[in-house]
Amino acid sequence: MKRLIVFLFTMAGTLAIYAQDGNEFSSQDDTYQMRTILGDSRSTGGYGGISFQYAQIDNRDAFVFGARGGVVLGHMVALGIGGKGFFNDGQYNSITGTDVSLAGGYGGFFFEPILFPDFPVHVSFPVLFGAGGVGIMTLHDDDWSDTFQSEASDAFMVIEPGVEVELNITPFFRFCIGGYYRYTSAIEVRDPDYEVSSDILRGFSGGVTFKFGRF
Repeated sequence: MKRLIVFLFTMAGTLAIYAQDGNEFSSQDDTYQMRTILGDSRSTGGYGGISFQYAQIDNRDAFVFGARGGVVLGHMVALGIGGKGFFNDGQYNSITGTDVSLAGGYGGFFFEPILFPDFPVHVSFPVLFGAGGVGIMTLHDDDWSDTFQSEASDAFMVIEPGVEVELNITPFFRFCIGGYYRYTSAIEVRDPDYEVSSDILRGFSGGVTFKFGRF
């Protein structure tokens, strides 16, 4: 998992090196024209995106995957809805003889200011407000199949601010690398064989996002 994250960040850095300046305004009518690495665009409207992130949950590697979509107003602000799911690496529980993992998801509304969107490389600041749930999952291994079973769960509120470096690859595609901090309300998951702290989901994550649309 860590090798994949390193590869994706290296790819993003390579793309940034080859970013070139375009024209911000049309020479004929002085209308807005977005700068991109491979072309220019006057589009505005909205986008949909998917993300893949790495995090540490309960001091174990965790994978976070998400999607979001919304409208873009004046090229400078995006508003919409988004959600993420997560799970961390399993840990063997000698008491139950099973692998134990934390898994869940959250979603809600997001607000995303975008600075200098006409530049081929720029930044945005997405903030997600919402709610979610998390559960303790045990993996039962038998002779026929592996089955996951939820042992205990809880709901929570979440706010997740972030910062993303965006690359305008084409007028309809942006590649982003970002960092985020997930802050949740207190988690109360009670299980006699697995201790879960109230702030177990709070922490940083980082990864990449692929956005497709009319910006």
